[in-house]
Amino acid sequence: MTTADLSAHLDRDGAREELFDLLRIPSVSADPAYAADVQRAAEWFQQKLASLGFTARVDATPKHPVVYAERLDAPGKPTVLIYGHYDVQPEAPLEEWVSPPFEPTVRSGRIYARGSTDDKGQAFAHVRGVELLMAQGTLPVNVKFLLEGEEEIGSPSIVPYLQSHAEELKADVILISDGSRFAADVPTITYGLRGLSYVEIHVQGANRDLHSGSYGGAAPNPINALCEIIAGLKDDQGRVTIPGFYDNVEPLTDQERQMWASLPHSDAEFAGSIGVNTLPGEAGYSVLERIWGRPTLDVNGIWGGYQGEGSKTVIAAKAGAKVSMRLVPGQDPERITRLIQEYVPQIAPAGVRAEVVPHHGGQPMKFSMDSPYIRAANRALKRVYGRDAVFARTGGSIPIVAAFADILHTEVLFVDLGLNEDAPHSPNESFAVQDFENGILTSAYVLQELGADSGQD
Repeated sequence: MTTADLSAHLDRDGAREELFDLLRIPSVSADPAYAADVQRAAEWFQQKLASLGFTARVDATPKHPVVYAERLDAPGKPTVLIYGHYDVQPEAPLEEWVSPPFEPTVRSGRIYARGSTDDKGQAFAHVRGVELLMAQGTLPVNVKFLLEGEEEIGSPSIVPYLQSHAEELKADVILISDGSRFAADVPTITYGLRGLSYVEIHVQGANRDLHSGSYGGAAPNPINALCEIIAGLKDDQGRVTIPGFYDNVEPLTDQERQMWASLPHSDAEFAGSIGVNTLPGEAGYSVLERIWGRPTLDVNGIWGGYQGEGSKTVIAAKAGAKVSMRLVPGQDPERITRLIQEYVPQIAPAGVRAEVVPHHGGQPMKFSMDSPYIRAANRALKRVYGRDAVFARTGGSIPIVAAFADILHTEVLFVDLGLNEDAPHSPNESFAVQDFENGILTSAYVLQELGADSGQD
């Protein structure tokens, strides 16, 4: 079946209407106030998949539920496990949204809503891709869905779930769309992703907030101390100063550096897209190398002292910061977390107590660019975009991927449908209508190609 054949059968209005219903559910996994909505989003997916003839259920976990569904109607064909997540990031800061975050709005060909690209829109594109195929006949492969509600908080329940359902989740390949293509007109296959160590730095000074006139110049200042600590975590070349941080880091290959250098990338356009005029980072590496293949350390939030209207002249008793470290193959998140826990107290100024509190992490992963599944995905993408895919790594982290490798021993295939300009995790997150529709076609074609002779090129 040609691209035009499937495209002609795509119910664009129906797909968009259903996606909007899903996006209206505020399934924020990080906030307990939204727990009922997270449950509601799980039930929405279960009911949708059941309506397509899948055996579908919502499985409870210690925190948020998992949706599992299967339709095994293709004996002798591969089994594809499609993974996605239906939980979303918090909507804050609410005042920066042009339209309400949980009321989908189309502007200039883009669907604006929290979760539109990360990951409801991309996950639902696969559901509609399956539905599109079924409307034309039987599925070309056996299909299973695994949709979780904790990805945005580090997937704490997923490892025990995989362990207890390993037999049921067996598949030939796991298909994931939870990231960004290289560019709007460039189909992309992702073959690696960075890992993560996420921590908080807590700094304690006096036993109470102090009058800055009575104690300033004598009492330790936790906010000043925190600034010194943060400044001490990197040198002037953009390298992280934590001892041992770069031990065992897998270097970029010449093939990778040449491949990425050939991509249609402009530093000036990249900077302009985020409203800055320079792109600081680790010396000796290009922008793409820094965001895809090198480890990083960034402060994601900072607090301490009075932040209301007007002035309040106090020396705060405590201060803190949230810090994420993106990791590459060769780095272990638990080891990196231990290293920063040891290092921060050593560089803390006198008079304060500093500690590092760990949150969650994920292993970095890298896959072979030469596999029958990747060849099949490339054929599918070529049917949609009219050109071969490029190969890229992603700077983000998906903690479950390492668990898939360790527990299910299954190859993972990343076919991302979004773009960085979709602003995942930010106010005014969006998903281009064209990308949503192309995502449905891509999903259908990938399943078709995986069901065909995987040895053809």
